[in-house]
Amino acid sequence: MTANEPRPRGRVSLELLRAEAHQELDTVIHERLLAGEDPWAFMEELPTVDELVVYLLRADAIDANDGRLPSPTREYRVLRQIALEHPPLSRTVWRMMGRHGARSPRRQGA
Repeated sequence: MTANEPRPRGRVSLELLRAEAHQELDTVIHERLLAGEDPWAFMEELPTVDELVVYLLRADAIDANDGRLPSPTREYRVLRQIALEHPPLSRTVWRMMGRHGARSPRRQGA
């Protein structure tokens, strides 16, 4: 793995993942402020730190699957696996499942 390749986050501590997400959000906020945007207009549309952690872990899962976007069933499994590997993110994961069209394999016919 070279310095320019993204490294998988799956085995990193939740504290480190949250610190990375917090730094990313700080950068986004800083850039938007420098662009002259009103924070009252954009702060509510930004994800929370935990949502960003889930998005980062989800992106790693997509990269590991050759960049293919997941089907609703795979999306469910990916998000569920994130919740299992990082129990403090469970509430955030379940809340996000509907946003990505994730469906339980048992509910495919429903």
